[in-house]
Amino acid sequence: MLKLHNIRKTFNPGTVNEKIALDGVNLELKAGDFATIVGSNGAGKSTLFNAITGAFIADEGSIILGGEDITFKPEFQRSRVIGHLFQDPLKGTAPNMTIEENLALAYLRAGRAQRATFSRISRKDKEFFRERLALLDMGLEDRMKQPVGLLSGGQRQALTLLMATLVTPRLLLLDEHTAALDPATAEKVLALTSRIVAEQKITCLMVTHNMHQALELGNRTLMMDGGRIVFDVEGEERSRMTVDDLLEKFRQNAGQQLDNDRILLSKTEK
Repeated sequence: MLKLHNIRKTFNPGTVNEKIALDGVNLELKAGDFATIVGSNGAGKSTLFNAITGAFIADEGSIILGGEDITFKPEFQRSRVIGHLFQDPLKGTAPNMTIEENLALAYLRAGRAQRATFSRISRKDKEFFRERLALLDMGLEDRMKQPVGLLSGGQRQALTLLMATLVTPRLLLLDEHTAALDPATAEKVLALTSRIVAEQKITCLMVTHNMHQALELGNRTLMMDGGRIVFDVEGEERSRMTVDDLLEKFRQNAGQQLDNDRILLSKTEK
């Protein structure tokens, strides 16, 4: 489903602020793979997502999605087939528009038919929105005419997740999408995520700072450091691993200890 070949990106090249953000990243995801990604700040996780979504064009390398070369496609075209959630719950929605209007924008943007963005929402579409909102179990199906700005952070993030998957994307990117939420709300949004990804068989990459989530969610775990993927595990080997095993693999492959406080503190979280 996704193939990254030798993706490289350097910011501010040739200056004192030069930063190699992606250093020859190679990755292949099969259809339906759900891979978690862990790594310290600056490891290249969010930059990798931005390269995939087209926020910038990589200096080198190629990106193939669903058999299509999207290396030089603009971001707005990629957004029709790639869902992207951010850590900030406020980023994924338009606060002054209603819940229904936000869903309509997402639905039409991702429409596969030609000129879908110039279509109108039908009564049948609105019923579909209501049915999907009811699955969130937050009562939002009865508030479709209310501005999104009145919702809590958790409700907005759940709505953003629904918007990103209203039309099943080829790829879903989750960039620590529960990190800014309180623990109870984060757990609920994470459960919704797991359910939607499983039901729709979505190919997914999820950045997390929680080491338990990294091993328990999905079917594959990646670790990044210095703009590279330093460890990639799945299958039986992954099922036998503990958090300490994962940290040791990072030390062996990256040549240093993982020193991110949030990640290390998550060893005691469950």
